[in-house]
Order: sequence, then structure tokens, then C-alpha cells
Amino acid sequence: GMSHYNLATGLLSLRQLDQAEKEFKEAIRCSPSLAEAYVQLGGICLHRGDLDGCLAYNQAAINARPRFAEGYGNIGFAYFQKGEIDKAITALEKAVAFNNLFIQAYATLANTYLFNGMVDKSIETNLKALDLDADFGVAHNNLTICYLEKEEFELAVTHCDKAKALGYDVAPEILKEIDQHRK
Repeated sequence: GMSHYNLATGLLSLRQLDQAEKEFKEAIRCSPSLAEAYVQLGGICLHRGDLDGCLAYNQAAINARPRFAEGYGNIGFAYFQKGEIDKAITALEKAVAFNNLFIQAYATLANTYLFNGMVDKSIETNLKALDLDADFGVAHNNLTICYLEKEEFELAVTHCDKAKALGYDVAPEILKEIDQHRK
């Protein structure tokens, strides 16, 4: 199974998705508990715009390995993309519970909280991401939006400047709003 998985990973890096998909499936046939292969297949589905396929493969990943944080993170992301916010939050909270170093899951969870109107939870979650990596531009951008929502403009400006300094592409409408609050 691992030989097929390694070959598939190489094919994926060459953007040969169809061949990689075949090899990931062969890896699973040989090693049905290879959760990473399911996650990779889910990623291929996501690349193709197939959120249901992405969900199905990541569900298979957590069935193969019940505490597999990456599978839960991907499930949460897919549910968020589908607009199923409560399901997204549940999956993402499991992802960070199973791996408290999973910075991307924190970022997606923070976005999901913000989308759900849970601004304080979003701030708290973004700050956890920054505890892991103080230079994580996504979290600084998210905090910009959160602090704008709370009308804490000085903090919004600070985090926006930090996100930009780190090379994060802050949305033009956010930059325009931030410029209105600069001192």
C-alpha cells in the first residue's frame, strides 16, 4: 500500500491527477486503513469541485482512523464551503481537539465562527493560531475583520498591517475600510 501511496504522491506533485487517483485507490485496496490516501483522494475531489466526494473520502479517512485530525479538518472545510456551518464547526472542533497544532484547522474554524456571528470565539481561535505561528498571515487577516466587526479599530489596523507585511493579500474592501480608521 505504501508503495502505491508514495507513487501517487509523486504523481500528484506532477499534477497528474488521474494517475495519482488510480494509485491512491490501489494503495487503499492494499491497505484499507491508510487514512492519508483517503484524504488525498478527497483533495483531488476538492480540486475538481466535488465537495460531496471530498466529504465521502474524508469520512472514510476518519472511519479508518477515528482520531485523524486532518480528515476532520477537511470535513469541516467542505461543510463550510457547502454552507453547513454547524456541521463545519463540529468537525473543525474535533480536528483541533485531536491535533492542537493544526494551524489550518484553527484558521478555518475561526472563519466559520466569524461567519456564524461568533466574533469573540473567532478572535479566541485566531489568537490560538497565532500562538502556534505569530507570522500566520491568515490569522492576522481574520483578526482584522473580527476587530472591525467589534469596532476595535486600532487592533484592526494593527492586524491588517501585520497581515500585509507578511505578504497576505488583504481584500481591497477591507483595506478601504481600514484606511478610514487610521490615525
